[in-house]
Amino acid sequence: MIGAALLMLIAAGTLPAAHWLSGARWTWRAPRTAILLWQALGLAWGVASIGALLAVGLLPYRSGIAGGLADLVTGGGAGLNLFDGVALAAGLGLGAFLLTLLLYAVHGVGSARRRHRAVLALVARDSGVRGTVVLDHPAAAAYCVPGVRSAKVVVSAGTLELLDQAELAAVLAHERAHVRERHDLVLLPFTSLPRIGLVARCLDAVELLIEMRADDRARLHRSPRELATALLRFAAARPAAAPSGALSAGGGQVLLRVRRLLEPVPPRAYSQVGTVVVAGIIAIVPLLLYVLPR
Repeated sequence: MIGAALLMLIAAGTLPAAHWLSGARWTWRAPRTAILLWQALGLAWGVASIGALLAVGLLPYRSGIAGGLADLVTGGGAGLNLFDGVALAAGLGLGAFLLTLLLYAVHGVGSARRRHRAVLALVARDSGVRGTVVLDHPAAAAYCVPGVRSAKVVVSAGTLELLDQAELAAVLAHERAHVRERHDLVLLPFTSLPRIGLVARCLDAVELLIEMRADDRARLHRSPRELATALLRFAAARPAAAPSGALSAGGGQVLLRVRRLLEPVPPRAYSQVGTVVVAGIIAIVPLLLYVLPR
């Protein structure tokens, strides 16, 4: 009973926590650790929500979730009433539903990327820079198509005319940051859910943090002013939307990102360590409750 109550509390608590975190600005100081916190919060919500239903359904066995599932298999469901069966079915159904949404999103994104790579192989030309191709299109565009071994950074002919060499190098560094840190995988669990209400606000917040993190990585190699200028040029040129499954340099709130680049606020070390510790606790505690005896 204690495990079920704690899982219910965690599942319910993640919702106001996500609402608060979606509007927080302190996360902009250290987007990498903030992204980790978002991932932990999302995992905790899913694990706790499923676990709370399973724990309620398995209460008659008085051996927790892991032990209860073992008893369920060996006992064939003996000792469970209708309410227990409904709760158990709801927990298993929620788990199957969330997994199906995730797999559907993975399949959709993967298919879109394969189609786009096939198009690029036909119409794009080599830029002379490894992993980067040029698309002969007058509109400004710069984005990456992530992948394990087939990642591509794409820039349009319009971008080559719009930016000077330093600005272009800064944009390419930004896109390579997306590729190296696999920001597409960070977004997948959030994009698999319907983009409405709180989910939409959470996704917007995570997308902005991902762009900020790519900005931070780019400015390790290029001047922040070069990237800021490039972003402003992109915004003024009204860049073409990135294709499905791609990450664009012009994403996120451009003016906010430019101000952050030009007026950086260094993150506090103790704050980053604290965020990592909290994220670890949030992610691990619901999993530990699965093996709590009662």
